[in-house]
Amino acid sequence: MENIDNNSKISAMQTDILVHALPYIQKYTNKIVVVKYGGNAMINEDLKNNVMQDIVLLSLIGIKVVLVHGGGPEISDMLKAVGKESKFVNGLRVTDEETAQIALMVLAGKINKNLVNIIGSLGGKAIGLCGLDAGMIEAEQYNEDLGFVGKITHINQKPILDILEKGYIPVISTVGFDHDGNVYNINADTAAARIAGKLAAESLISMTDIDGILRDKDDPSTLIKKINASEAPQLMREGIISGGMIPKVDCCIEAIRRGVRKVFIINGTTPHSILVEILTDEGIGTMFV
Repeated sequence: MENIDNNSKISAMQTDILVHALPYIQKYTNKIVVVKYGGNAMINEDLKNNVMQDIVLLSLIGIKVVLVHGGGPEISDMLKAVGKESKFVNGLRVTDEETAQIALMVLAGKINKNLVNIIGSLGGKAIGLCGLDAGMIEAEQYNEDLGFVGKITHINQKPILDILEKGYIPVISTVGFDHDGNVYNINADTAAARIAGKLAAESLISMTDIDGILRDKDDPSTLIKKINASEAPQLMREGIISGGMIPKVDCCIEAIRRGVRKVFIINGTTPHSILVEILTDEGIGTMFV
């Protein structure tokens, strides 16, 4: 009787959400969705749990989710703890050999295994990987002045596909290697775009701290819902896409050019933003096609 009473309390709005989600679930079933995760959604524990809940739910309804994560703030914290100062050039961390090893420890160790643990606690199945595993992310030096910051030269998608085939969620930290045994810190947006392209993913979702591309950066109502990749250069010239958003958009365009069907920039600080973007008519961010 208690179950009947509880069921009778399901609102019309909840029912509407479930019914309207069905076509999107059918559309994405057995398709690959790459989620690039970082920023404030990674620092805030409540938001982190919301994101992992979304990923587990998508996996349980038959969507093949690949989680690619960064961890810049935690790398900075660890460097500070060992007495090293963080230096950046054009948004990229200057990385000497010791810093590269610290990045490896933080990204592939602490952050990666923490996310795997949370997914497991929520009923999902995840396996943590880094770019060194099975030669997944091969790289070369991006710029001599930046030290061990990597430019991706090759993605080996086979270990990712093998894990997806077994029903697990791959959780990937973005460090790379070269054949001389060097370890490179790699920008997570860049890695996610290359991985999504190599996997021929249906979608790439890039989580940021803003709602998407705004015509007026101070007015959330000016959100641009859909952008063709060919329109992005003009939006950059007009200053609508500017500052730190330029490299993120460049990665979105790179993913589209490499065969990803749709790329979304969404606000990761909005609870359950992944579900809203994928499983509703409205969406909440900017879609690149």
